[in-house]
Amino acid sequence: MALQLLFGSDGWGPLLLKGAGITIALALASAPFGFGAGLLLALMRLSGSPALRRICGGFTTLFRGIPDLLSLFLVYFGLQAALNWIGGIVAPGQPVTMDAFVAGALSLAVVVAAYSSEVWIAALHAVPPSQFDAAAALGLSKRQAFALVTLPQLGRVALPGLGNIWTILLKDTSLISTLAVSDLLRAASEASRSTLRPLLFYSAAAGIYLLFSIASGGVQAMLERRANRGYA
Repeated sequence: MALQLLFGSDGWGPLLLKGAGITIALALASAPFGFGAGLLLALMRLSGSPALRRICGGFTTLFRGIPDLLSLFLVYFGLQAALNWIGGIVAPGQPVTMDAFVAGALSLAVVVAAYSSEVWIAALHAVPPSQFDAAAALGLSKRQAFALVTLPQLGRVALPGLGNIWTILLKDTSLISTLAVSDLLRAASEASRSTLRPLLFYSAAAGIYLLFSIASGGVQAMLERRANRGYA
């Protein structure tokens, strides 16, 4: 009966698989922007500008100090309000809407940026200052020293922390179901409401999330082994 509900002619398996694909797509779309913005935040927090440090510190404190679901709501509806404001200036009377998937991915990226900035700061502190002096002695500019000396080492040091954030991101994509994005959790909710079999479909969704986490852990371990080659 369970297999019939999942993969029968009228089963819900295809909807769950489609939702799983959207979940992965959300995570893959959010991670590069979130990790990149996190690195930028870390660099600004370590800059020589006190005002910039305070602004970036306040940003990370805000989004790390409130529930992730509330963060998503703030970013999602904040983006929508900003678009409506801009639309009111450019084309008065024409409402502007943002695609739910794009808004959800941007919302997740903001949360990831706040968390990953702490990982990047720790990685930046782990690079010995003497390497900057050596780069300067070779005639490299600060930008060249960062790109050629610091950045390659940051990935190795930050990889474990970023891997953990990626795993959290995979699970946090379930929060996007509240924003009308048909991810895995929303698909499981629709199936459970229609069939009155919540345990079956939520268990199936839990199994898929678990598979994603196990696969991510395997990829992370492989990347860490590769990054640590040649290090004692």
